[in-house]
Amino acid sequence: MNPSAFHSGFVSIIGRPNVGKSTLLNQILQEKIAIISDKPQTTRNRILGVKHLPQAQIVFLDTPGIHKPKYKFNQRMVKAALGTLEEVDLVFFLVEATDAVSSVLPASPRGRYGPSAGGGDQFIMERLKELETPVFLILNKMDMIKREKTIPLVNDYMRQFKFAEVVPISALTGDNVDRLIEVAVGYLPEGEPFFPSDIVTDQPVRFMAAEIVREKILHHTREEIPYSVAVVIEEFEEEPERPVHIRALILVDRDSQKGILIGKKGEMLKTIGTEARLELEALLGTKVFLELWVRVQKDWRQDENVLKELGY
Repeated sequence: MNPSAFHSGFVSIIGRPNVGKSTLLNQILQEKIAIISDKPQTTRNRILGVKHLPQAQIVFLDTPGIHKPKYKFNQRMVKAALGTLEEVDLVFFLVEATDAVSSVLPASPRGRYGPSAGGGDQFIMERLKELETPVFLILNKMDMIKREKTIPLVNDYMRQFKFAEVVPISALTGDNVDRLIEVAVGYLPEGEPFFPSDIVTDQPVRFMAAEIVREKILHHTREEIPYSVAVVIEEFEEEPERPVHIRALILVDRDSQKGILIGKKGEMLKTIGTEARLELEALLGTKVFLELWVRVQKDWRQDENVLKELGY
């Protein structure tokens, strides 16, 4: 590596649902461009984020969690995640260390037990074996576990795949994330930046508005609502010296879900709308008038036309 040369390249962040991929991207960029929640499958699209460094530019692709898809909608999410593997110079394979350490290997002939990679991670590693791209194993949530407990876990992963680097981090606190970036730069090719220095993401504001509304729904609802809801921005009007007017349509599968989202006397929808509006005003730097409407669209996750309209 020539230390005086400029390096640039693409990095895919992959892993099972809810292992902290979006939290890591936001931590790297020091800016929120991907919504987060404690619900699996929060990220539904490939989200691009650009990290600008004095001698490098890293373009990250945050991806939907790789899982066994039940609907056409989920099939497209997984396809989008796996599709990024062919586009990048480096792969970050994110594993939740606390979850993996809690799993136990069957007794070996010598009677030993130890933490092991689950079936979901094994499926991902089988796909990674098809690549020539270097892959980092990134152990997340290290702030919640003693490092020595991860040694058998790392050994198990390394037996199944030859990782270029193993890096323990905490995406939430930022611990060791700077070191991760420093090491990653060494694996990127020399080249000019792909994006101007003022670009952090390629996501349009309409997309980010829809995601902010969906994030508030995830935070305030339980059971089946988070997985059966979609948000469409029908209007986004900007005029000088007037609040930005945004009309968002929330799609759900069933009438009962519509009732839950609206809430008693409309209180749930009002809470979601208020929180989303405040975050949108902070993002846009101006006043926002936000309208939320809820519509039942039965089986939208299996409807090709609706999926295309939503951009999946």
